Amino acid sequence: MNFASLFEASLAKTEQLREGDIVSGRVVKVTKEVVVVDIGFKSEGVIAINEFVGASGVAEVKAGDIVEVLVESKEDDDGIVTLSKEKADKLKVWDEISLACEREELIMGTITSRVKGGLAVTIRGGVKAFLPGSQVDLRPVRNLDRLLGQSHEFKVIKFNKKRGNIVLSRRALLEQQRDELKQATLETLEEGQIVTGKVKNLTEYGAFVDLGGIDGLLHITDMSWGRVNHPSEVFNVGDEVTVKVLKYNSDTERVSLGIKQTQEDPWNIAERTYKPEMRVRGKVVSLTDYGAFVELEQGVEGLIHVSEMSWRKPKHPSKMLEIGQEVECAVIEVDAQNKRISLGMKQLEPDPWTAFIQKYNPGDIIRGKIRSITEYGLFVGIEDGVDGMVHKSDISWSTRFENPLELYQKGDEVEAIILSINEDDQRVSLGIRQLYEDPWNFASERYPLGTVIEVRVAAVGDYGAYAEIERGIEGLISSQHLDVTPQEGQMLKAEVIHIDGEARSINLSIKGLENKEISVDPAKFAQARAAQANQDAQQRRIGPSGSGSVTLGDLLKDKLIGLSGDKSETADEE
Repeated sequence: MNFASLFEASLAKTEQLREGDIVSGRVVKVTKEVVVVDIGFKSEGVIAINEFVGASGVAEVKAGDIVEVLVESKEDDDGIVTLSKEKADKLKVWDEISLACEREELIMGTITSRVKGGLAVTIRGGVKAFLPGSQVDLRPVRNLDRLLGQSHEFKVIKFNKKRGNIVLSRRALLEQQRDELKQATLETLEEGQIVTGKVKNLTEYGAFVDLGGIDGLLHITDMSWGRVNHPSEVFNVGDEVTVKVLKYNSDTERVSLGIKQTQEDPWNIAERTYKPEMRVRGKVVSLTDYGAFVELEQGVEGLIHVSEMSWRKPKHPSKMLEIGQEVECAVIEVDAQNKRISLGMKQLEPDPWTAFIQKYNPGDIIRGKIRSITEYGLFVGIEDGVDGMVHKSDISWSTRFENPLELYQKGDEVEAIILSINEDDQRVSLGIRQLYEDPWNFASERYPLGTVIEVRVAAVGDYGAYAEIERGIEGLISSQHLDVTPQEGQMLKAEVIHIDGEARSINLSIKGLENKEISVDPAKFAQARAAQANQDAQQRRIGPSGSGSVTLGDLLKDKLIGLSGDKSETADEE
């Protein structure tokens, strides 16, 4: 080809070449400052040597290398073409990213820093892209700093080459992977299957386990045969667990899981493990008003009823036990079918009732402190673990009261006689009034018909009035035998007009007694009756068997003398 032809070809190429084009060229010379590249133009182009410096810090270029460069400007005044390899590389990367975005291909990148609203990611050729916080993972990530330096594959969800704007998403990739994994899991999932999963989230009622694209609920009641108060006691997020598929609904894609179902129910061998009267140890896991639940092993709990905690029943289980306490007890009964074990603590101590019935008999007198008072009577401690009850009707022959609290207080020491012992029900009936003779036993002898006595008006009504003759004995003054209307508390003369000791009734009259003398001198009567009672009661002794320390005569004498004193005091008060 002659010179004219070469000149025309060079001129044509010059006219076609434009600034901003990327072209291929051959390195013809490398100096300390520039690299000379022949791009087939009439003039050669130059590129700064630092554009070829690699990660090692050394320029990685030599003569003869073929490189792609960007035409920044055509010939200047010196006839030099300005080229750029660095800008060509960047433009090439943007083209590759654009093509990947169109094809929905994934791009590898490294998270380099935190920025407002998310993270900055460096992708191909050092290009910076933006990863929004909402696109980092399937669930919100609270600490984004822990992701710095991590490399991942990303999906391009927004691309604008002119503005240099690239938005990435890792979440979209994870969702796609999850859906694919979910589909594969659903194809093989079935009830009764044993599968492995990872704990994804914990709630108060259970744990959600990722089985591979689909979550299953492991309810708190299916975590263990034992008691679980909160799932966090058993699991942490991220734990790998082996579970059994209990239920699976393909329509709703709901899966129920269980761990305890992968193990044998400990109640299946409870009857072989725990025998009546066997001593066991366990931990108190719950307290109620009626007892304490004790965990003997994981999944097996027994109940210590409050009545089995002590021979002296406590008011509340919390008075004896507390949650978390290790306790020793005895097995009373095992009902594996209903998953119940009855336990007892008092069985580890001697039964005070056995010692009591060997020591005491009906008729024995005891002394003890009042442990409690109810509307119907007193509970008196006889021995440690054995109480007796004095019914309100057995407290006094004479004193009127509505509630025993009117006469006694808790802690008072009293003397009582054992009326009966019920060995089957382990009950002891006591009496206080039985320590003294019934005043009605001598009423007919003491107050014969026609006797004029001094009485105290106890109550007044339309039918008449009731008059207190002595403590424990009252008589009725009917309206027809009243000549005046008496006042409550008033002292009057009254005549005995009817008496029936067996029926415990006396009728009185106060008519026409102004000039009559009182027939009975209470003090003299008491002394005479006491002397006779002493003689009659020598063989009748009230006290512990064989003691003979207290006679019926002694008690009657004290009672009558006390009665006389009471009347004298009453008269003085009036």
